[in-house]
Amino acid sequence: MMTIGRTLLVTALGAGLLASSPVSAQEAQPKSERVLQGRAKFYDNLKPNSLEDVTPRRTLLASLKAKNISPSKIWKVLEHGEKVECLACIPYVSKLLYSSEAKNREISAWWLRRRIFGVFGPGQIYSQVVDKLKTGTDNERAYAADAVGEFLNPAGVKHVALAAVSDASPAVRMSAVKALERLNQEGPDGELGRALEDTDVAVKLSALHAAGRVNVFSSIDKVVALLGDDSPDVRKRAAETLGSMRVGDAVVGLIALAGSDEESDDVRAAAIWALGQIGDPEARSTVQEQAKSPSETVRSAAAVALLRL
Repeated sequence: MMTIGRTLLVTALGAGLLASSPVSAQEAQPKSERVLQGRAKFYDNLKPNSLEDVTPRRTLLASLKAKNISPSKIWKVLEHGEKVECLACIPYVSKLLYSSEAKNREISAWWLRRRIFGVFGPGQIYSQVVDKLKTGTDNERAYAADAVGEFLNPAGVKHVALAAVSDASPAVRMSAVKALERLNQEGPDGELGRALEDTDVAVKLSALHAAGRVNVFSSIDKVVALLGDDSPDVRKRAAETLGSMRVGDAVVGLIALAGSDEESDDVRAAAIWALGQIGDPEARSTVQEQAKSPSETVRSAAAVALLRL
């Protein structure tokens, strides 16, 4: 009798607790319904069951027709339509690859590269972009190089590598170098290293940035050579790149750059930082000397570097 009584008491208490903690109507809904209702709210309260058909056409066409729509709005629209298959939308989204807004170009390539059918076949969007890289205007070729990088297709390496060293426009060469970085490649014939010898400062700076980030880079000697470049920006970036890569063969050149003959305090500080990163004791005397520099920037770099030498 005691056991039955206790069982009834526990049951009654459990029922009371359940009654005092009701599950909200929203929590009781299946997750799929809640997701669809969330989308409906985003898309002007359309009926949830109409979204799969309406969302791609409605949002993408609206993005193209509204001339003053912000890149952030386009980003939201395409992000919400990430998993919606809509072959009819592809031509509209592909136009954004040539938008003057960098964010539009990035999000359109992101959306398109998730769609094998209708994008990567012969004559389709990807091959059109490759053709545009060769035949478009300066802006179109630069944007096409960006797109090849964002598509993350290894087959595009040879195309942007060629553009990086042979295109007549510095803007296109710079975009092609950035695409090589995005694709994590130096090019089939070391084109990234050859870009370090470009006559345009912006191209050289982009190539230096990429050289320190691709997994395989075989033209270290060309980075070292840039320690003597005419541009202080290039000398500074070259020193930083060599320091981040910890290139022991660059110590002699960096010691020379860290000396008082270098006019730019920023360049000297970068060279001193790089010597600290490499950690060769041979550089210690030069760094100690620069610890007395009248430049606070140089003194700070020397103080840090001396901790590693």
